Amino acid sequence: MPKLRGEAFWRETLRSAHYVVAPMVDQSELAWRLLSRRHGAQLCYTPMLHAQVFLRDANYRRENLYGEACPEDRPLIVQFCANDPEVFVQAALLAQDYCDAIDLNLGCPQMIAKRGHYGAFLQEEWDLLQRMILLANEKLSVPITCKIRVFPDIDKTVKYAQMLEKAGCQLLTVHGRTKEQKGPLAGVASWEHIQAVRKAVNIPVFANGNIQCLSDVEECIRKTGVHGVMSAEGNLHNPALFEGRNPLVWEMAEEYLEIVRKYPCPLSYVRAHLFKLWHHTLQVYQQLREELAKVKTLEGIVDVNRELKLRCQEEIANQKEGEKPKEGLPFFHWICQPYIRPGPKERCRENGDSGTEKGVRGKRALEEEEDGNSELLSKNKQKKKLRNPNKSFDPSLKPKYAKCDQCGNPKGNKCVFNMCRGCCKKRAFKEVADCPGHGLLFKTKYEKSLSWQHSQRGIQTPEISQRGDAEVGEMAVLKEAGDS
Repeated sequence: MPKLRGEAFWRETLRSAHYVVAPMVDQSELAWRLLSRRHGAQLCYTPMLHAQVFLRDANYRRENLYGEACPEDRPLIVQFCANDPEVFVQAALLAQDYCDAIDLNLGCPQMIAKRGHYGAFLQEEWDLLQRMILLANEKLSVPITCKIRVFPDIDKTVKYAQMLEKAGCQLLTVHGRTKEQKGPLAGVASWEHIQAVRKAVNIPVFANGNIQCLSDVEECIRKTGVHGVMSAEGNLHNPALFEGRNPLVWEMAEEYLEIVRKYPCPLSYVRAHLFKLWHHTLQVYQQLREELAKVKTLEGIVDVNRELKLRCQEEIANQKEGEKPKEGLPFFHWICQPYIRPGPKERCRENGDSGTEKGVRGKRALEEEEDGNSELLSKNKQKKKLRNPNKSFDPSLKPKYAKCDQCGNPKGNKCVFNMCRGCCKKRAFKEVADCPGHGLLFKTKYEKSLSWQHSQRGIQTPEISQRGDAEVGEMAVLKEAGDS
């Protein structure tokens, strides 16, 4: 049966999904997807998976996709990050029987994506992206989709989307922010860019960005004309977002923890979800925030969740008539609701800065401050400063490592070949040489072996001695062949 494409794929395979849960690293695991589906989500993505790791590591495949079969977890799209067409397609071939489509991540803006050269940091490499999607479209039995971020220029964004469609992309998710818009600098997503893409392509389009409640979903569809809307942070703070409800936090937390008992996941995932669900309450009960951070078992997390519930119920019982939510929240803190990420100026004021242009710095800028002012350092670096007051975070004072002549990694300080250990080992083995700096003694061991052989000849019979000489000669021939 030929695979469905474009509108037919969205309508029949994805069941005309309008409400979509985004791929979120360590946060859109099976348990959370099932909770979201129970409360209105019609389509879910896996967390972003690393194609190269997925290809080589059977444990990684089992933990992230090959676990217990769950018929309720469909339709499902598996997302990969990759920068090599062959690796991407080989990984996708291993995943295609467990999902309804394969998505190529072209939207991750984080520093790890920059270092690994994937996500949004491929958006200028159109030739590479064309080859990746063309090959995937040709080889896979399921459709290929893409999730992108926009360029500042709308026309370039439209041409980018059209290029991906022409290469074989069957559905496009457009996050209406540029790759520079992240963290406290995220700002508002541009629905104007998304609308322009929707009008310019003939494949289904999902919108991503500015989705905090169901009315945002409806407004986005009305303004942009997209087929569906994807939510990430909005869903994490209120998994009933697509139902248009704002339930009590402990209802969602308890339901999620019950699903985790059936479909276990790493404790760090569970803890992170409760930090999001209880975000506003944990600003009130700071001690319980610390306990949630330190707890080491699922039962311990359940206990903290129960204590938070009791505190909130006690607060509700003592509530005065006509009392309104504090801190400018739309609802009381024990109700699931959006978290509006503070902008740079608000963040600076929280940290005691003036909010002037000089004070508006992102996390990376803070980490790169040259004067080492502890007030401008991240919390992690401030802790290191407390342990070692003389520690400096000035990048110019960091030791400069000499690079390996072969691969560019730091070379060993005492390496005779000026190489890293991996390259040195290969060369030393090939040349039968020693490198004391790396503890490699191929030459020494070879000479000891020859010496031992000579010592044995004196006590062997002539027949055995002749056979030994023949074996040594054969080894020499084989070595010459290997060197060539």
